[in-house]
Amino acid sequence: MQQLGVKDPRDFVSRYNIAPTTVIPAIRTRDSGREAVPLQWGLVPWWAKTNQDGARLSNARAEGIVSKPAFREAVRKRRCVVPASGFYEWQTIGKQKFPWYFQLRDESPFLLAGIWENWRSPDGVELETCALITTTPNSVVAALHDRMPAILRGVEVDRWLDASIQDPALIEPLLGPLPAELMTSTPVSPRMNSVRYDGPDCLERVEPPCATPAATASPQLSLGLD
Repeated sequence: MQQLGVKDPRDFVSRYNIAPTTVIPAIRTRDSGREAVPLQWGLVPWWAKTNQDGARLSNARAEGIVSKPAFREAVRKRRCVVPASGFYEWQTIGKQKFPWYFQLRDESPFLLAGIWENWRSPDGVELETCALITTTPNSVVAALHDRMPAILRGVEVDRWLDASIQDPALIEPLLGPLPAELMTSTPVSPRMNSVRYDGPDCLERVEPPCATPAATASPQLSLGLD
C-alpha cells in the first residue's frame, strides 16, 4: 500500500482463506488521492432494490464488461485493486475437492483488478461492495480452471486507478492473463475447504491422491491474502 502511495493506509489483518461476502482491503482513487478501504466482496449495483445478491456478483468477466448493466458504470468510474499473495482453485478427485494455491514464482504480492459500488438502502444505510475481474487463464491456471483473476502490474495499475480514463478501448486491454512463466501452483491443505478455517497452515503443501492438476474444478475463486 505504501508503494501505491496510499496516504492513510489502514491496519488490515493477514488472512489465508477469504471467500465471497467477506470484507477485503482495496485501494481506489478519490478526489483526495489513493485510499485503502474495506469493501464487501460481492458487488451490489447501485440500482439494486436489495443487497441480497452480492455473492452472485463476486466476480466479473472481463469480456464485454464495459457493456454489462451490472458493471458498465463501475468499470468506467469506480475501479479498484485488491492486494493479494495468492489465490486458490480446486481439483475434484472422486467425491473430494483438493485446493491448489497459485502465486507468483518469486512469491511477491500482486494486485487484482476490481470494481466497486456504493449501494444505499431505502432508509439511507450505505454499503460499499466490490467484484474481482476474471479473464481467460494462462496455462498454469488452465490445468484447473477456465478463468483466472486479472492481475495488474506496473503502469497497468496506474492506468486502472486513473479515474479520468473511461474509454473502453483503453480499459479492456489491461485485463488479459498474466504470463504463465510468472506463476506457480502448489497443492495445499484440504482443511481450508471450510471457509471458517483461516490460518497460515492453509498454505501447507499437501499432496492430493493425484498430484497433477486436472480440469475438474469448482467455479469458486478464493483469495489468499498474507
